[in-house]
Amino acid sequence: MTASMTAFSRQEAVYDWGSISWEVRSVNQRYLEPSFRLPENFRELEFAFRDVLRKRLNRGKLECQLRFQAVDKAATSLKINSDNAQALASAIDSLGTWFKDLDPANPLDILKWPGILSEEGTDFDMMKKAVVALFNQAVEELIQVRLREGAELKDIIEQRLDAIDAIVVEVQANLPKIIAAQKQNLLDKLAAAKVELDPMRVEAEIVMLAQKADVAEELDRLATHTKEVRRQLQQKGPIGRRLDFLMQELNREANTLSSKSIVVETTQSAVELKVLIEQMREQIQNIE
Repeated sequence: MTASMTAFSRQEAVYDWGSISWEVRSVNQRYLEPSFRLPENFRELEFAFRDVLRKRLNRGKLECQLRFQAVDKAATSLKINSDNAQALASAIDSLGTWFKDLDPANPLDILKWPGILSEEGTDFDMMKKAVVALFNQAVEELIQVRLREGAELKDIIEQRLDAIDAIVVEVQANLPKIIAAQKQNLLDKLAAAKVELDPMRVEAEIVMLAQKADVAEELDRLATHTKEVRRQLQQKGPIGRRLDFLMQELNREANTLSSKSIVVETTQSAVELKVLIEQMREQIQNIE
């Protein structure tokens, strides 16, 4: 269920009263940080939109934009207020009894009179329900995109984990040879210098050399951390912060391995580990 924080979705719908479209963009962010661009008529719905995001998402910076285009009302949608028209007709008739030379009333002038002509109203509650429903569709599409990209990120991370595990196994396998080679190297140098030392002193030097070269503990912790990363990748919910912490732990062990290295091969392995860990860390920055 690994989810990326980077995604985009677009949903649009057309009705007899107009067209609406939602665009939702999401990028990585430490917390959930939504922002909205809404037409004034729908500004009151922003709290409901935020509530939807809080219930369905945990992290990410989101830009949500609603576009609304109303349909131009045709003449057939105009409606005469019969009550106001009858009242105006009665008033005109009354004027006719007082003023005999009045010109006949102009129908267009009558239609311009306040309250005579009105447009057939659109149910605004219906419009709001449509906008909210379309927003839910846009969020659902965004979530699916985040999950698809999250699956790809998971594959990338698991590939790096496989490479780290392979390096750990290789170093563990070579460790006895490395210690034995260093012991023989020390003995060869002493023999070449024709220096006679106390056997106890030589043994102590060999023990110190072995302790310095012993990175078994670091290798065990590296293996443990990679197992935990794999386990986290199988969890539901937000895992990005936990994975970021595990990257710090992996990097700490890689640094210790490098500092305790006594041969070039181990140093190179430590460098390769750091590269792989950094590659994972970059990808984890986008995981929810």
